[in-house]
Amino acid sequence: MDSGLTTYRQALDALFARTGATSKFGLQRTLDFLQLLGNPHERLKTFHVAGTNGKGSVVATLYALLRSKGLRTGRYMSPHLIDFRERIVVDDTMVDEKYVVDFLAKWSQRAEEMGATFFEITTAMAFDYFVHSNVDVAVIETGLGGRLDSTNVITPVASAITSIAIDHTEFLGNTETEIAREKAGIFKPGVPSVIGELSTDARIAVYQTAAKAGVAAVIDATRLYRTSGIFVRRTGTWFTVEHAGESVQMHTSLIGTAQARNAAVALAVLRSAQAPWSVSLEEASKVLPEVRLPGRCQILGKYLLDVAHNPDGMRSLVGTILQLDLEKPIVAILGILSDKDWRQMMGVLSQAVDEIVLVTPPTAPASRAWKVEEAAQYARDNKINARIERNFATAVTSAPAAAGTVAITGSFHTVGDALEVLGEKAI
Repeated sequence: MDSGLTTYRQALDALFARTGATSKFGLQRTLDFLQLLGNPHERLKTFHVAGTNGKGSVVATLYALLRSKGLRTGRYMSPHLIDFRERIVVDDTMVDEKYVVDFLAKWSQRAEEMGATFFEITTAMAFDYFVHSNVDVAVIETGLGGRLDSTNVITPVASAITSIAIDHTEFLGNTETEIAREKAGIFKPGVPSVIGELSTDARIAVYQTAAKAGVAAVIDATRLYRTSGIFVRRTGTWFTVEHAGESVQMHTSLIGTAQARNAAVALAVLRSAQAPWSVSLEEASKVLPEVRLPGRCQILGKYLLDVAHNPDGMRSLVGTILQLDLEKPIVAILGILSDKDWRQMMGVLSQAVDEIVLVTPPTAPASRAWKVEEAAQYARDNKINARIERNFATAVTSAPAAAGTVAITGSFHTVGDALEVLGEKAI
């Protein structure tokens, strides 16, 4: 192993040690740290995306559409699947290892003195890198929530909330209304604000929060861009989009009924931002087949990998499985973090698969690793066909022998670790 790679891994080990460094929420530490860097976030044109599910797909679609306009485009997403550098990308090239090492060597001591967390440091690193890379625009995904998320220091060209569902209740609240208020905290006066398909309660909460913040109007993407005729295949999703009297059939490489709505959100965000950002339906139809987002209903031979990590995401995955003509039997390899509603997720998944193999992904933090014995007992009590496999790699590599299709899901850790076992490289 060369010394540069060792240094990179040592730098990451130190950075990951900052995970959960403080329980004090707020944006001040991020702002203070960015000030040390010369406030790079103030020199960027950005688009900001929040949401319980679908935000990764919307970010990937926005990123592809902006790149198609000839713009040098950055993308900040989290978490990563295989390599930390997936989080910070410019024109399909991940941030350089040397940049990560040099940035942390220069700023980690100050960050530690300030009590900055892993995500606060990483967010500042992304903004700094985008400025150094001379991007024309960057698409920024929130990490958790919105109002107090470190990314919420930006004043973007436009913002969007893709969806609202129950997740991260320990931080965001126990109801869709409470969660919607937190996510709507990214909406700012004078910045076009877009929402995807929300429940009535979540929609009302978003409207009320936006109004209190001085936002003039919230744009409903599902009304601005109406989608119909949705059908899903192994090679993507087809649907028709209607806007301003025009109707165009589109195909995105992303798989799942929800991808039609996600595309509508991305189109509405760019339309709300107006020239030079907006794209026509015809332009979008040529770009959407090229959108890529690993780990989201990604098909690799017999494998179907999806990062569904909450009940709503699992319902979406099950809906997709039932629509696809997948070879039977279907075996699911399932690894969920302990702070998720894994019981409900298991129940939903069991409706679409023949067997569930319970695993603990190697990269799952020990503090959040679920107890597979407890999950196995739950399966027995509820007549779910499930078994435990202690060796994660064995579960991934041996499953195809007994299955027509292997669905790997439950968390980013599960999918990312499986991709690495399968020999896939970082994005």
